[in-house]
Amino acid sequence: MSVLRPLDKLPGLNTATILLVGTEDALLQQLAEAMLKEDCTSELKVHLAKSLPLPSNVNRPRIDLIVFVVNLHSKHSLRNVEESLHHVDATFFLGKVSFLATGAGQESHCSIHRNTVMKLAHTYRSPLLFCDLEIEDFRATMAQRLVRMLQICAGHVPSVSALNLLSLLQSSENPSLEDL
Repeated sequence: MSVLRPLDKLPGLNTATILLVGTEDALLQQLAEAMLKEDCTSELKVHLAKSLPLPSNVNRPRIDLIVFVVNLHSKHSLRNVEESLHHVDATFFLGKVSFLATGAGQESHCSIHRNTVMKLAHTYRSPLLFCDLEIEDFRATMAQRLVRMLQICAGHVPSVSALNLLSLLQSSENPSLEDL
C-alpha cells in the first residue's frame, strides 16, 4: 500500500503544491483555476485527484497541503475521502491536511449531516472549512484562503508554521468535542 508522506520529496525552491482530493471533478477544476488566478509570491502548483493512493510517479512534486473535499450531497464523496485518508502518513496531519465541505448552503438536499464531517475533521485533528464551491464569489474567497494556507504550509510565510496555522484554525473554527 502506497502511503503519501510529507517528506518523500525535498521542497522546491519558491514552489508551493496543493493536492485537492475529491469526487467532484468540475468543482475541483474550478477551484484550482480560481487558486491559480490568485496573487502568490510562490510558484503555485495545484494537483487534482479523485482518490488516494496516488500513482507512484517519480516526477510528482512534494505536496505541501492536502485538501479533502466532501460534497454534502453525496455519500460516495464522504466514503471516498474516508478511504483516501488511509493512504496519508500521520505526519501530514501536523498542519498539512484540511477538509473542505461543499454544498452546505442547500441543507435540505444534503445526504450527509454537517456533524458527520465535523467529527471526521476532529478525529484527524485537522481544520474544516465550509464553502459552496458552486457559487463563484464563495469559490474565489475559498481559493484566496487556500492559497494563503498553502504558502504557510510550504514555509513561505516568515514566522508562521503549519502547526501555528493548525492551532489558529482549530481554536477559531472547530468545535470542541462536547459540542459534537
